Amino acid sequence: MKYQTAVVFGGGAFGTSIASVLSENFKQVIIKVRSQDVYDSINLGENSVYLPGQQLNSNIKSALTWEELDEISKDSKIEFIVNGLPTSAINSFFSENCKRVETYLKQGVPLMTISKGIDPETLEMSDDLFQEHFPHYLDQITYLSGPSFAKEIVDKQITVVALAGKMPDTLLDTCQKLNTEYFKAIPTYDIKGVLLGGALKNILAIAGGILEGLGYNHNTRAAMITRGINEMLRFGKVYNARPETFYSFAGMGDLILTTTSSLSRNKTFGVEIAKSGKTPEEIINSQRSVVEGYKTTKAAYNLAKKYKIRAPLFEGMYEVLYNDVEPQKILKTLMKLPISNIE
Repeated sequence: MKYQTAVVFGGGAFGTSIASVLSENFKQVIIKVRSQDVYDSINLGENSVYLPGQQLNSNIKSALTWEELDEISKDSKIEFIVNGLPTSAINSFFSENCKRVETYLKQGVPLMTISKGIDPETLEMSDDLFQEHFPHYLDQITYLSGPSFAKEIVDKQITVVALAGKMPDTLLDTCQKLNTEYFKAIPTYDIKGVLLGGALKNILAIAGGILEGLGYNHNTRAAMITRGINEMLRFGKVYNARPETFYSFAGMGDLILTTTSSLSRNKTFGVEIAKSGKTPEEIINSQRSVVEGYKTTKAAYNLAKKYKIRAPLFEGMYEVLYNDVEPQKILKTLMKLPISNIE
């Protein structure tokens, strides 16, 4: 093993899958969790709550408390930390544990975050949140996004993602820590582009699920994906994101994956909206896994209003998810948009 200990905050599906990748290069990986059932199952070699049936390497351990984490890592050096929490949980966790995390950052330990989403009220992304909590350590923080289902990562399916950050040394070091025969991170400086791509594609994945649930097929999905990328580029302009980012792993790659596969929580959520007769809120409240695209839809709607972004597809999704408008009505509205521009 090249490295000693890595720590992952959060025992959800994606956090666990990244722990699985890191276990190939680190002597041990500790997943800090809050739930007893997740804790128990990981220590038995499987996250049966979020990744049932997926066997984990024996050097992956779980800890409920900081004291337990310290005990597990007492004979080795912590060389990498990962935020595996959803965007909505960043403020609460890092406000409560700021001093502890800062002790690692002061020692030069890099931090990678895998959160995808935009706060619907403040319109902040994860880089904005980390800037508030750790303004003196931004050079050590990187942001991962791209086409990557947790189950397939644990199954060692070849996966390529984007990793964004400010400093080349930190980016290259983090890429090396993640690099395995089946997992590869491609470095980029376009933090906002990577974060926007990772967040906005979840909304389009919900749209893809709704279309499938309504009985639409390949032509319709292709039109939605193409229209969606065009609107994503308009959001990117507001943040000076690079257009090529949206055509790469964190944009188009992730979008194709999540709009076409039944492994996507966001797409499955969309299918259920179309078929179950339940409201989006009822579906959200009935499950444990986080559907990032739900809150991000509200954030995208508010961003579009604030910055005068022309985004009829994203605004239509807001109407479906928050105002109970029938998806068919939105489709008819989109098809009736005037042919005013030559693209």
